[in-house]
Amino acid sequence: MPKMTHHEPNTLDCRPSIEGKVAFVTGGLGGIGRECVRALVAHGANVAFTHTTGVEPTEDAAAVVAERPDTMSAHPLDLRYLNSIESCMAMVLKHWGRIDILINSAAVGSGTVSSFGDDLAEQDSAMLTINADGTLKVCQTFLELMGQDIHTSPMKIINFSSVGGGIGTFPGFRLSDGMSKAAVAALSRQLAAELTDSLVDVFAICPGATNTKMFQASSLDHLSSREKQTFEQSMPKGRLIDPVEIANIVVFLASGYSTPMHGAVIDASMGLGVRPGLATEYGNEHEHDE
Repeated sequence: MPKMTHHEPNTLDCRPSIEGKVAFVTGGLGGIGRECVRALVAHGANVAFTHTTGVEPTEDAAAVVAERPDTMSAHPLDLRYLNSIESCMAMVLKHWGRIDILINSAAVGSGTVSSFGDDLAEQDSAMLTINADGTLKVCQTFLELMGQDIHTSPMKIINFSSVGGGIGTFPGFRLSDGMSKAAVAALSRQLAAELTDSLVDVFAICPGATNTKMFQASSLDHLSSREKQTFEQSMPKGRLIDPVEIANIVVFLASGYSTPMHGAVIDASMGLGVRPGLATEYGNEHEHDE
């Protein structure tokens, strides 16, 4: 019988296993991505994050780096093109020497994808290319570049899926949006299955209604003030999720404590994943009350 290893309980402190590590965050200027950058830097990590326009950092990206230039760097990335992904990650490696934590938070949603095509067909193709194929190629490039260190240095891959696609299905959810997020969840499970004998931990996070510009564009901007209030009240706990709440989950997954969860696709929807009809139920109740 193999000898059982006893681990003494200790106070949960994520900083020691994150401090000094290099994290690569795609979409680091967005709502959740930006909070991930802040949280990781606060825990002692060096963070390379991406921006989408031009070779030089945008004003916003430059301003973020200026806050902590010794611990942050900004890099251009267009997830539609493999050469952009490879070039971006090569720049990160040149700057920092390695990548320990990969966080794929860059994505487009039903509202923000409109800038990538004039018609629905073009937009759907862009949605699948950016969200699904882009995440796939970032993961593959990361593993290829860091392959020599897989068995000697602990690494993390944290992908972002969505409660709609990664956990459940929602009537009216844009098909390409749900497909792309489901693909990310499937990718994460497959990678986890293939990397069980390595020191690479793989996870997918499936947020629910999170208060970001992307979610606002997809679900809230077309509503009146009263409708927005009603919508938010219909969500679990009567509110939207704050991006920093998701970033706190990322910090835990980036730490050494998360290894037993390798392969987990995490429902971070505050209950929407187990009760997807909550918003409709709420609306019906108030129609009857009136």
